[in-house]
Amino acid sequence: MIHTIKKAITVFSLVIFGSAILYNCEPDADTLGEQLFLDGAAQGNEKSFDVTAFNINNNDSIRSDASKLTYGVLGAFSEGQFGMQKASYLTQLRLSTYNPDFGTNATVDSVVLVVKPRYASDSVSTNTVDDNYTFTTATETNVNAKKVVNTYPVLKFGKAKRTFKIRVHEVDEFLKGLSDSVKSNQVFAYGTELGNKEFKGNVSSVAITKDDGGAALFTAATPGIRIPLDKTFFQNKIIAKKGQLELQDASNFTRYFKGLRISVDEEDGYLFQFSPNDMELIMYYKYDNTTSGTTTRTQTSYSFALGSANTHIGQYKYNRSGSVLGSSTIGDRTNGDPKLFLQGMGGPSIGIKIKDDVLTSLKQLYQNNKAAIISAKVRIYTDPTNWNNNYAKPTEFTFLQKYIDNVTDPAKPKTVTNFTDDVLNLSGLAGYTLYKAYDLTKNPAYYDFIVTKSVKDLVEKADYNDTKKSTIYFRIDMGSFQTNSAGTGLAGHKFTTTPYNTSRAVFVGTDASNANRVQLKIIYGTK
Repeated sequence: MIHTIKKAITVFSLVIFGSAILYNCEPDADTLGEQLFLDGAAQGNEKSFDVTAFNINNNDSIRSDASKLTYGVLGAFSEGQFGMQKASYLTQLRLSTYNPDFGTNATVDSVVLVVKPRYASDSVSTNTVDDNYTFTTATETNVNAKKVVNTYPVLKFGKAKRTFKIRVHEVDEFLKGLSDSVKSNQVFAYGTELGNKEFKGNVSSVAITKDDGGAALFTAATPGIRIPLDKTFFQNKIIAKKGQLELQDASNFTRYFKGLRISVDEEDGYLFQFSPNDMELIMYYKYDNTTSGTTTRTQTSYSFALGSANTHIGQYKYNRSGSVLGSSTIGDRTNGDPKLFLQGMGGPSIGIKIKDDVLTSLKQLYQNNKAAIISAKVRIYTDPTNWNNNYAKPTEFTFLQKYIDNVTDPAKPKTVTNFTDDVLNLSGLAGYTLYKAYDLTKNPAYYDFIVTKSVKDLVEKADYNDTKKSTIYFRIDMGSFQTNSAGTGLAGHKFTTTPYNTSRAVFVGTDASNANRVQLKIIYGTK
């Protein structure tokens, strides 16, 4: 279907082709761009082309070691389209000081693991104040105090009003080195349960202050899940090993105490994210303190290091049985798939291939009619039937270009995945965006992925496919590109939030009978 756009085309062309001149890197690409600005005589046309849209099976696996995990994921979620997804988390731990001296007759009072999920900081669900609270410190007992607790809902994807039983186990297998690559479906043995906690989906901050003078007695300013662990285990595993080889250095310790596994019992509920490097493991204990011949029991604490020096692994499990995805045949790269399934954390991706006859048609328009491409975008709709629910529509995507590189080594062409030509050439320009989302609160929602530069090169450069690269398809994944450490640009096409993005959605694919099928939308200008 072709739509003629006559009003305001001169101004629109000025903006688009002005940018095109900047990124084409050609001194005189064509005189058409100049002609469009003259005498208001330009005519713009919009045309839609069918594409081949297909699912990409990632085998429910993705790299999920520490280098890929800005956030960890816990929980489980099951629904009819994708089936069951369950996320656990494994981490090494280190001593904060090696060969520690816990004092004489040290006895563990309690141990707590603190997990700090992402939460809605602007949504305090409850606020409780206890003005008659009493607190015991290392030097005082029954101190008159005030306790303030603020409770917040954790950010979730799935069925929000569910309760989880979170369990912590000791890992029985070395979790590899910090720089090693680990996939999300890799299995590591675990054994002893160290503790558990019933979790109802909320986290709390706690502040305890002394009545006399208001001095802080205890503060947990960042809301977290506090999971009590087995104090006897730590008495035998840590305190009893004082002065021995196991506590002498990191190498010995990480092979002695191999790590922690955090998981949930349930297989349906929701998924939530937390910060791996902000986790805490605190051991509270007492020891004999002798001064001037008098021995007293002194209370103190020891903190283990769970941060960035440790191996972290996201472990994901899927059960597609009985789901629409599980019963679908996917990955038809010739005819396309009628339904497209997109899911982060190792779930399926989407491939978009521009058909050869479409490129031929656009090339003929360009060569015969001087029809230069002003705008090109791939439009994709959520499926109004298969994805008709109350879950938030996705708002984060990565969009890559897979092509055959014939330039780097002409004798050995190779398949390459990289940013699209649009990202490589336009990402620094004001107003450029990788995609645009529409009707996110409606059914269906739709998205436009910008491919103007990519398609212009395929159509308007005569030798592009032969001497530079030939596009195989565009790839869509759930997640977003990460910025570099300086915050000045993207870190690279392999650095994304996909390994911990909890979203998913079903889209309309290649289906000739469906008006919302994936299409390439072209606006081209003629004189």
